[in-house]
Amino acid sequence: MKRSVFILAILSFFAIQGSAQQIRAVTAADVMSRASSGDTVYIINFWATWCVPCVQELPEFNELFDRYKDKPVKIVMVSLDFKDSYPYKLDGFLRKKRVLPEVVWLMDTDPNVFIPKIEESWQGSIPATLVIQPGRYRKFIEGQVSAGQIIGLVDGISEH
Repeated sequence: MKRSVFILAILSFFAIQGSAQQIRAVTAADVMSRASSGDTVYIINFWATWCVPCVQELPEFNELFDRYKDKPVKIVMVSLDFKDSYPYKLDGFLRKKRVLPEVVWLMDTDPNVFIPKIEESWQGSIPATLVIQPGRYRKFIEGQVSAGQIIGLVDGISEH
């Protein structure tokens, strides 16, 4: 019996390890370039592991991921964690919290340069979320969001 439990534990460990995502380092220009397909709605969240409200809203993005996984909606979580957290601390955090959407790490370090590339009105606080469908819709929200709030925006876009 002990042997079976041990084997099951080892297999579970490797299953979890195998399902981890690759966290790519990107620039703000990369993020915005990626969100350029007019037939897709992009939900881009800017957050960090050290930001309490950011961590509190992570389950909301998992809910959005589940809701839109088979639709033309792409969720990208952009980590603003410090360089010493990339990639190992960030990776461990994502595994522990079981974050489902794609996560990338923003390697740009000067907010005076990267913020205007994302949103001119952004004051720099996080969490912050951009909902965009290029050529049709753009909404930037500073502060925590709920899944319901984002669902209302995304579903509203597709109704028009």
